[in-house]
Amino acid sequence: MSARIATVREYDLFAPEAMTDQNAFLRRVRAESPLAWLPQLDAYLLTRHADIMAALRDKRMDTANMARVLQRLTPEEQDELRPVSRSIEMWMGHTVPADHVRMQRLLKRYFSPATVDRLRPRVRAFTHELLDAVAPKGQMDVVRDLAYPLPANVIAELLGMPTSDREQLQAWSRDILPIFGNGDIQQIRRAQASMLDMHDYLRTIAAERRRAPREDVLSMFMAAEAEGALTEDEAVANCVLLLFAGHETTANLIANGLVLLFAHPDQLALLRANPNLMPLAVDEMLRCDGPAGVIGRVTTEPVELAGHTVPGGKHIYLALMAGNRDPEAFPDPDTFDITRKPNRHLSFGMGAYYCLGAALARMETDECLRILLNRCPDLRPAYQTPDWLPSPPFGHRLGSLQVTF
Repeated sequence: MSARIATVREYDLFAPEAMTDQNAFLRRVRAESPLAWLPQLDAYLLTRHADIMAALRDKRMDTANMARVLQRLTPEEQDELRPVSRSIEMWMGHTVPADHVRMQRLLKRYFSPATVDRLRPRVRAFTHELLDAVAPKGQMDVVRDLAYPLPANVIAELLGMPTSDREQLQAWSRDILPIFGNGDIQQIRRAQASMLDMHDYLRTIAAERRRAPREDVLSMFMAAEAEGALTEDEAVANCVLLLFAGHETTANLIANGLVLLFAHPDQLALLRANPNLMPLAVDEMLRCDGPAGVIGRVTTEPVELAGHTVPGGKHIYLALMAGNRDPEAFPDPDTFDITRKPNRHLSFGMGAYYCLGAALARMETDECLRILLNRCPDLRPAYQTPDWLPSPPFGHRLGSLQVTF
């Protein structure tokens, strides 16, 4: 007999009290019903590790519209925001599977372990430059001064962006963020304006790369365009994706990871004493508070999920953060343990949609935190409670992270 499907009607999923302790909420949902219905999101929710793994591997489930907030607007507003919708529809991981595979094949050599390893010296240099800038003050906002600019510099360099433009790229990326949360119409209009500005900017550089190719992603895209492998519109749209996703998620991982270390001084001391534990520590940061707390899927036909048949055309939220704390998959799942091994967390997805930038994100976080802890032996938090900002559904990010050293 199938387990009961819990209807989560008694919760306002977007109210502050529902988002202050997402882990407790998801723990309760996982215990009550592995498959839950969320009326506010018009979607199902999966919370068990095994069920989420099965869903990630199931070819009958496509990636969902990452910008579902656009679907909740009036027809007039949707028409006004058609340009941003068309751009997002071309993003890798957001297209039909064949187009996703085509884009992945083009990009894989730029995100291979070997290529990522060659970037280590640049990541180290960027990290030292950023720390040099704040060293005389003895304090910094890790989010603003380190976690955001570091991966932004790295991904911009991969794409071939001039150093002088990178602050502007970060500003555009921050403007785009409300599309993937619960932004209001004014925020979404600003997001569209910034995305279109990014398109114009990237088209100018793309034209330069056609005339004089370099060793960067845009040059590769322009060569592929000449061969008929993709269009300029697809190239520009996916550069926006790489700029946005390539630094937003890694920035959150660096900052969230540091908060975890501050909250667990025994683990911070262990890491300082054993810096070679950093790769394991980064994976534990990903498990405990990774940047992708939940991802969306849509059933293309009826699918069995957690003992229930879900019809085709239904939205499913996969709560990676709940699966990462499932006691069936992890001993002492709520314990932050930087020696945890094995660590089969779900934070980068799985299968055809496994995160292309996983190796890059791991390496950047590893190098950044290793250098930070080495250069700042007395690094300590300068806040009472972390400055968490909600990122619905079920997510959060740091608005700032003040430290002294």
